[in-house]
Amino acid sequence: MKLETPPCLRLLPPEIQAQFAQIKFSPRGLVSGFKSGEHRSQRLGTSTEFAEHREYSPGDDPADLDWRVFGKMDRYYIKQYVEETNLQVTIVIDTSASMRFQGNHASRSFSRFEYACHIAALLASIFLQQGDAVGLIEVGASVRNWLPTRSNPAQLRRILQSLHDAQPSGESNPAVAIHEIAERLPKRGVVFLISDWLSELGPVANALHHLKHRGHQISLFHVLTEEELTFPYSDATQFRDIEGVCGDLDVDPASIRRQYHQNLTAYLNELRDVCRQVPVEYTLFNTREAYEVVLRRYFAERWGGAG
Repeated sequence: MKLETPPCLRLLPPEIQAQFAQIKFSPRGLVSGFKSGEHRSQRLGTSTEFAEHREYSPGDDPADLDWRVFGKMDRYYIKQYVEETNLQVTIVIDTSASMRFQGNHASRSFSRFEYACHIAALLASIFLQQGDAVGLIEVGASVRNWLPTRSNPAQLRRILQSLHDAQPSGESNPAVAIHEIAERLPKRGVVFLISDWLSELGPVANALHHLKHRGHQISLFHVLTEEELTFPYSDATQFRDIEGVCGDLDVDPASIRRQYHQNLTAYLNELRDVCRQVPVEYTLFNTREAYEVVLRRYFAERWGGAG
């Protein structure tokens, strides 16, 4: 009897996972080693040597609460320990309705959201297999779901299940969500932000500065479809705002093609400028291109990944 693969595991095809199985990545300036236990760090984490207390924040593991301190002070405090040099990796994924847009290319029929989920799943696998702690945050107009960072083997299944269960809906407000994340993330680490970034960039820039100021290394992943990048439409076309803010719009594509490309170029240049100023690593993903190929190129160019 052949067992059926659980749906959530389809986000991480074994043949793609295997391509990254022997690769090690280390972020610039954060840690000197890869796996917990190999190198000692002055940062605080979850090793066995107690260091100090800090107040409980939403997203912290309740298992780390010090109930003796609660009994004395009637306040929640987390026990912190001297941390070994593994990374704290947080993957933030946009679950707003606009991420449902799919495009028309049969060769890569992922919606923006499905494509983003595959990126998130592969990122989680890469870092967990080298002993790092990984968490997942789903956002829309604010934070919707928070899976705290863990480094145990079961964490990958939890992340995959959470991605599988997520349903893109509602409006997006990445600036509000990033400000909230900046206040709640307790540790200096690596943050991947995956979205279509269809938002006003001024507030986004301020939010990215806030997150950067908290000591995190940030990578912004920009997921767009081939149609958005090339605008191949020729016949009269009706465009619809998936998030429901604006009404339907009937357009003659030929009459707006030049202006569309000008506006798109200006928008992409502005977003890249924001990332340079913060600074934040910027990577554009076209859903027509295999996500694993783009990720391998990203790691090779920016993280010095080597087989």
